[in-house]
Amino acid sequence: MKPALAISRRLAQAVDALAFGAPVTHVYDPLVYARAPHELYLERYARPGIEALLVGMNPGPFGMAQTGVPFGEVTFVRDWLGLQGAVRKPAREHPARPITGFACPRSEVSGARLWGWARARFGTPDEFFARFFVWNYCPLVFMEASGKNRTPDKLPAIERAALYAPCDEALRAIAALLQPQHVIGVGAFARARAAEALAGTRHLVGTILHPSPASPLANQGWAAQAEAGLRRAGLAL
Repeated sequence: MKPALAISRRLAQAVDALAFGAPVTHVYDPLVYARAPHELYLERYARPGIEALLVGMNPGPFGMAQTGVPFGEVTFVRDWLGLQGAVRKPAREHPARPITGFACPRSEVSGARLWGWARARFGTPDEFFARFFVWNYCPLVFMEASGKNRTPDKLPAIERAALYAPCDEALRAIAALLQPQHVIGVGAFARARAAEALAGTRHLVGTILHPSPASPLANQGWAAQAEAGLRRAGLAL
């Protein structure tokens, strides 16, 4: 088994052994039910010697939750990254958050912005992945009874600690494998977790604005602001 796949499978096994209480009622792990496209992404694009590892928080309901690819908006994963694969159902599916895989009719705005920038700036996936790789710090999707998304930072402290330990370990492992000079948190949460997990290593930790449509700043030309953040971190584009 290739090292990146082994890292992903260890992470999935570790986080699937955890328990989460109210208000979380449903937990999805796309590393398991969307394993086919997720591992194809790792096999095709995880390359040692990159310049920067971009780290997101956790899967979005219409992105990685559907395709197994970080920020994995369906049309970009299928049509630009050239990835597909069987996507099963999570063990317990929330009726308001169905998993339909590549048939998902909704667009993940964050993913469309991130991969849209990559396509506009680099042209081809090979050009982008020669320099970058995208990884999500936490692989799990958390939902409340209403179907509302709950981010990892909103979990109780004892649950966060149990979750962060294997996520930190996986981030250290993928960084050691890919050997980026820079690790860039996509948003403040990912930057903080990367800084803590990679403390004492040679990796330079920076941040860029998260492309979420919930961010007023991101709605004012995210790509230009992201590029400015990368340049501040020391990356030439």
